[in-house]
Amino acid sequence: MALDLPAGGALRCGAMTKPNPNRDTIFALSSGRPPAAIAVVRISGPRARAALEALARRVPEPRRAGLARVRDPETGEPIDEALALWFPGPKSETGEDVAELQLHGGPAVIAAVLRVLGRIEGLRLAEPGEFTRRAFEAGQLDLTAVEGLADLIGAETEAQRRQAFRQLKGLLGARAETWRQRLIEALALVEARIDFSDEADVPEDLVGPALAVARGLRGEIAEALSGAARGERLRDGLVVAIAGPPNAGKSTLLNRMARREAAIVSPIPGTTRDVIEVHLDLGGYPVTVLDTAGIRDSTDPVEQEGVRRARQRASEADLVLWVTDATDETEESEPDLKQKATDWGNEGSLPAVWIIRNKVDLLTPNNKVYNDSYKSEYRLSNIAFYLSASTGAGLDSFFAQLGHHLGNYFGSEPALVSRERHRKALEATVVHLDRALADGAGGREDIIAEELRAAANTLGRLVGRVDVEDVLDTIFRDFCIGK
Repeated sequence: MALDLPAGGALRCGAMTKPNPNRDTIFALSSGRPPAAIAVVRISGPRARAALEALARRVPEPRRAGLARVRDPETGEPIDEALALWFPGPKSETGEDVAELQLHGGPAVIAAVLRVLGRIEGLRLAEPGEFTRRAFEAGQLDLTAVEGLADLIGAETEAQRRQAFRQLKGLLGARAETWRQRLIEALALVEARIDFSDEADVPEDLVGPALAVARGLRGEIAEALSGAARGERLRDGLVVAIAGPPNAGKSTLLNRMARREAAIVSPIPGTTRDVIEVHLDLGGYPVTVLDTAGIRDSTDPVEQEGVRRARQRASEADLVLWVTDATDETEESEPDLKQKATDWGNEGSLPAVWIIRNKVDLLTPNNKVYNDSYKSEYRLSNIAFYLSASTGAGLDSFFAQLGHHLGNYFGSEPALVSRERHRKALEATVVHLDRALADGAGGREDIIAEELRAAANTLGRLVGRVDVEDVLDTIFRDFCIGK
């Protein structure tokens, strides 16, 4: 990997590199699992052209598809008719020579082509994420774009897809690189003041403008961090815990939300012992719904453990649906949420709680008046719904309110920060900028320069420009082979 030293002394990696003629040429199936209509086999490296010539006998014009009869070069036996494509480096996805074969997607065809490629000297099967890693090393992608690509492949909802695609196209990476360049320029001013303080033609006050840049950047980065929680949560999904006393209809509500029998429903209290997780796409947003054990005092050790887990998961959720039986007039309609926060071990950080008064279809005229569809009451930041998970009464309004809540939570604009790594890098940058601004009052130019340099290097690590070897394996290991 080429290394160079830009202005300000920041060590860079991931810059454009020359192809290495001694590097292995890699190949892999880059499309989905067979059988399929089409299978794409990708080859990248210095022997990509030779491999294409061995199988297809000729190489098409760059970036133009050509029909080719793929043969076994040892026996001459035809394997398939395919489209062949040729992308000479550096104008390719990986920055090096790349060939592609678009074959019929039968397992035998794919196996035969991979077997033939494996016999060619200098070629080997690619490791997970190796094509993308080579693109990163060639400067085709920065590290945030690589992560965006991984998230795009794993996206399950429309909101996740939008966020991942914008990261892939430089939503954070371009902004971080701009911040880094501005910091390098500010650092150059301070270093000029330090190195040439005795020169008559050097302005007296260079530190002031540098600190003004740092102050402005500090505000921009802090604003970006304000949306970090929703960006990270969008990758994993909002966690909604269904909690409440036994036999209140929690599992029935879960099944309604999942639109399938995800949990066992029984009139026997205490049926749910462990936490059941269901991942849903609700209106394009990812949601993880937890069905928890009924919370009550019990002498059964297994049920006690279920209650403990229910309290723990409810306390960690983003939203708690507290389900009660509307026909049970002894049940508290407005639970003491502060007390429950203490019971759950997180006083002061209780998640949002919606009160679900379930089983309204079983109410009789002797019960208190209720609304056939739903009732919404805003008090103590809680919302109360009257519904029947069994018959579906009131569920349309409940789902509409939940969709509205998800839209407000995630916002209409994608968050700039979508991973914990991003957040920690930007938080560290803010710390260095705060130190530089604090030292500016004392006039310690050497300290200011060091903090600005550290802030620039931290942003460099964010986009993969500086010393990121320790994080690359972690990022690329989750990629599939062929990407």
